[in-house]
Amino acid sequence: MPYIRPLKLEEIVDPDLQQRLGEYQRIRKFIPNSVKTMARRPNIAKRFADLNKAILYEGTVCEELKMLVSLASSYAAGCRYCQSHMANLSSIYEASDEKIAALWDFERSPLFSAAERAAITLAMKAGRLPNEASQEDFDELARHFDEGQIVEIVAAIALFGYLNRWNDTMATELESYPKEVAQRTIGSTGWTPGKHG
Repeated sequence: MPYIRPLKLEEIVDPDLQQRLGEYQRIRKFIPNSVKTMARRPNIAKRFADLNKAILYEGTVCEELKMLVSLASSYAAGCRYCQSHMANLSSIYEASDEKIAALWDFERSPLFSAAERAAITLAMKAGRLPNEASQEDFDELARHFDEGQIVEIVAAIALFGYLNRWNDTMATELESYPKEVAQRTIGSTGWTPGKHG
């Protein structure tokens, strides 16, 4: 049970926020309870939506990799809510179920390129507390990505630092659609919804 109830759609009266929620519905096939909780302060929800869009959907790093990086960061942080959401978005952005499930074994899996391994390594290290990112991790990233792309990758990790803390702190209730996707894609790895169920 969430610590603060997400607003129902009819309780969200800000027209700009309603339009943005429609985008979540269109892309994800549901509206995240995390954003419906943020909607108690519409400017927080709208600024989050702007930041989310700039980080995950703009730039030159492909969306599939950004979603996998975000999933890896959520694995490292332990947020099962975000893990399910990012399994869903990884699937939407064309990562196969097999690749999503193999993320825990990305260092050995033939499904990941050297560039993907470099980005996911950083996500796993930076998602932990204390942060374990090192110069060597950035040196490896620089072999595959330019500085602007590295900024995109770190931005995705940092965005999920915020979301992992938000959702684990709020005990955000997991929606049925990402729960089904997570059970399909990462359930075999031991994933459960935990307190978000």
